[in-house]
Amino acid sequence: MRIKPFYLGAATALALSTGIFAKSNIEENLSQKIEAIAKFTKVVNTIESYYVDPLTIEEIIDKALKGLLSNLDAHSAYLDRKQYKELQIQTQGEFGGLGITVGMRDGALTVIAPLEGTPADRAGLKPGDIILKINDKSTLDMTLDEAVSLMRGKPGTKIKLTIYRKGEPKPFVVEITRAIIKVQSVYTKHIIDPKVLYIRITNFDKKVVREVKKALRSNPKSEGVIIDLRNNPGGLLDQAVGLSDLFIDKGIIVSQKGRLKSENRVYYAHKKGTYRDLPLVVLVNGGSASASEIVSGALQDHHRAVIVGEKTFGKGSVQVILPINKSEAIKLTIARYYLPSGRTIQAKGITPDIIAYPGKVEKKVDEFAIKEAELKAHLRSELEKIDGKKKREAENNESKEDKSLIDEEKLYEDAQLKEAYDILKAIMITKERK
Repeated sequence: MRIKPFYLGAATALALSTGIFAKSNIEENLSQKIEAIAKFTKVVNTIESYYVDPLTIEEIIDKALKGLLSNLDAHSAYLDRKQYKELQIQTQGEFGGLGITVGMRDGALTVIAPLEGTPADRAGLKPGDIILKINDKSTLDMTLDEAVSLMRGKPGTKIKLTIYRKGEPKPFVVEITRAIIKVQSVYTKHIIDPKVLYIRITNFDKKVVREVKKALRSNPKSEGVIIDLRNNPGGLLDQAVGLSDLFIDKGIIVSQKGRLKSENRVYYAHKKGTYRDLPLVVLVNGGSASASEIVSGALQDHHRAVIVGEKTFGKGSVQVILPINKSEAIKLTIARYYLPSGRTIQAKGITPDIIAYPGKVEKKVDEFAIKEAELKAHLRSELEKIDGKKKREAENNESKEDKSLIDEEKLYEDAQLKEAYDILKAIMITKERK
């Protein structure tokens, strides 16, 4: 989102050779505008005169502007003095929040994703949850900005959200304590062995490209990479472009197209520094939005990665803040993002190459292995009677958890990650045999 000055003006065109025809069009357009303004003025005057509660002209116009902007799309909004000030505070410093990204889906306030390690994440909110109430206020006729404003607040204060979740018998209430939101955006681990590098990106802040580059340089033995963008609600466009550029060596990554030519942009990949031959799998789900969709969509269109998981959220529009005076502004959708193939993300999302649903992977039981394990356990206990505590302590030290490794047990807890791992291993094996 960008903030820039907004100026309203009028332009007059003089046509000589086609003067009559041009004049006719200008007059018709002007007549339509006068009629529309007259209709609007009549409605405002009628409300001022007859509405049950007295309203000032300023209050009526503010309500009209809010209705106008909210009816354009879910992300456009009129920002009054209070809302504009809150936005400026948000962009300039720290604020208390829940660590949740929300959007409007079919008119309902929907959780895109809770950020990892935040109050919303610890409270158990999930992508796809619908927020019916914020404290005692219904969200059904609420704009996105109004909802976000209500959820922000002083760190340490509590808020109650009434949640509708598909599959639950009835809505339930979640109480969350606001906090200063500080999230680590990039985590790296290995899966079973050092050859498979797992990179989890929770959101696209300004450090993402730098941290991913560092991870790739620090793991030269990696022969394949899984990038986990599940529940990643997006963030900075330049980081999405930069991450894609690490794996795509030429062509368009994403383009931005609006009504005005000045808002059109095309972002290209560069050959220098590209990990062109590194096998790649990307994990996505319904909580992957915006920048996550740009990355997964670009890699998919360039046939550079296999996309695994569930269909993404579908947030592919560009908003700017346009001040209308010193204390008020409008947030307006001015463009949409388009992937290299020309398809749009907005309201469509990214459909994975391989659909995989969350859950656990059931392992088949090997009865012989169980008998063997039971025998070993019995013999180990007999040895401990002889060797005492030293033997037990040594074995305990060996079994300490390695936090930098996703072992087989953890892998089987996550069906989507297991699917991604199996696909990546197949690609790696195929590459080795060529």
